Amino acid sequence: MDTQTRLRALPKVDDVLASPRLAEELSRHPRTLVVEAVRESIDSARVRILAERDQAADVEAIVDGAILRVAEKVRPSLRRVINATGVVLHTNLGRAVLSRAAADAVVDIARGYSTLEYDATTGARGSRHVHIEELICRLTGAEAAMAVNNNAAAVLLGISGLARGGEVIVSRGQLVEIGGSFRIPDIMAESGATMVEVGTTNKTHLRDYENALSKDTRLILRVHSSNYRVIGFAEEANTEELVRLGAEHGIPVFEDQGSGVLVDLRRFGLPYEPTVGESLAAGVSLVSCSGDKLLGGAQAGIIAGRSEIIGVLKKHPLARALRLDKMTLAALEATLRAYLDQERAFQEIPTLRMLTITAEEVRKIAEGLSARIGEMCGEAVQVEVIDTVARAGGGALPTAEIPSSAVAIVAPQIGVMELERRLRLGPCCVVARISEDRLLLDPRTLLEGEDVLVAEAVARAIGAEE
Repeated sequence: MDTQTRLRALPKVDDVLASPRLAEELSRHPRTLVVEAVRESIDSARVRILAERDQAADVEAIVDGAILRVAEKVRPSLRRVINATGVVLHTNLGRAVLSRAAADAVVDIARGYSTLEYDATTGARGSRHVHIEELICRLTGAEAAMAVNNNAAAVLLGISGLARGGEVIVSRGQLVEIGGSFRIPDIMAESGATMVEVGTTNKTHLRDYENALSKDTRLILRVHSSNYRVIGFAEEANTEELVRLGAEHGIPVFEDQGSGVLVDLRRFGLPYEPTVGESLAAGVSLVSCSGDKLLGGAQAGIIAGRSEIIGVLKKHPLARALRLDKMTLAALEATLRAYLDQERAFQEIPTLRMLTITAEEVRKIAEGLSARIGEMCGEAVQVEVIDTVARAGGGALPTAEIPSSAVAIVAPQIGVMELERRLRLGPCCVVARISEDRLLLDPRTLLEGEDVLVAEAVARAIGAEE
């Protein structure tokens, strides 16, 4: 049979749609979507015939292709995945996982009307800032507070509100770049302020700031290195020194703290990070941080500081453009309330639990997961538990090497790269990592019950599921 004869033998769209196997797809999904999937499947068969990969049109194969394409078209682009990488604040996977209380608060507020900007006591218009301001102040010691949609927005608003048309002094060693190519010099340019760089990459002294002061200086910016460290021959002016200098000249000090630490994590063996409260206690006029990093809440940029400064920022035109929506506010409020009892916070907030669970506890979970995978997959895999290192990720605790354990898998039949691909593309998307030709599953970043789902996903990926 020549190529043209085989092409003419391809079924028509209506003939494929008449297949009983497509009846369910047509009943569950818009007809136009199913028709599109069928046409694409026929086109794919045509390409295979032209490339002489197929000898003849296989109607059942075309139906199979259409069903797969329908599934792909209706699958949400933004969907849940299982993080088995050991990176707690995985930026690509959405950073902090919300606590159950925060998630419940989001659903409750999203399903109905709310007091977003309504004062139920007076019956008058209210402010969305009130839902989190008192909590932030209580937890940090700030005079006033507000929140915008992320920390980059907080920095932009802070500089625009305090220094537009003037100069902002910042150390060259603090001109950071974070994920997505967000750079301090770029945000400075957008704010309308002039950046005055002082010091060098590795050393910036107090005298560098003093020498840079002018009649146009509006702000001293201190950017905490939350996502990197300069180690070795390095030095920088500390917060207290900058606060004293600012006070002498009537210049506010703004600290971009980044990672958003509310509690001291050193008792869990993690590196020291200054808390928001400590920075404010040192006299900083304004502090900003992320809500979805070490704080463990929703994406937000928290701004805390002196009441007169926060008052200016609340009235700034950018404040409306950068404001939080009702669902984020609900999640942030619930997360902050957990911090009113620190022990409760460590139990309820997934980020804190993942960072502080002991290596022994992680190994126990890993051993259970390893045994389950071994039982389900048999000789199709080689599996063992190994010691490994987890990371905070997300631009936080950059030097922290958190002792952890991982289930290491070798799958001779399909190979480790194919196993990783199948886990990632399966109906239950599992994101793992590869090291030394083995697939590693770190249970430190698994939520309750996900170990069972991971074992089932591995079995499915190698074709060993029952």
